Amino acid sequence: MVNPVGKQGENIAAAFLKSKGYTILERNYRCPSGEIDLICSFNGELVFVEVKTRRGTAFGVPQEAVTRRKQDHIRKSALNYMADAKHSYGNIRFDVIAILLEPVLAINHIQAAF
Repeated sequence: MVNPVGKQGENIAAAFLKSKGYTILERNYRCPSGEIDLICSFNGELVFVEVKTRRGTAFGVPQEAVTRRKQDHIRKSALNYMADAKHSYGNIRFDVIAILLEPVLAINHIQAAF
């Protein structure tokens, strides 16, 4: 079952990153360890991006949902991706893009979040 708010957030995040010069390599990469929303390259770096989207802040800001457990799953998934990658990258990093849809669209790109 696809979460429409999450899908909307991923589309917004992908467009935002492209506008900043990132190349989207994968969307919704899945492996036994978990899923990575976006995998990008930027200035020779491999960037793993977790996107969190909320309609508002009633349940906290979106980035608070990227728990230590979620970070561990993303790291393990990144190792799987790199083992299968066709290119090598000197540096990697893990970013979070937090998106609030209401009252107005707000995008918070947290580079090297964990």
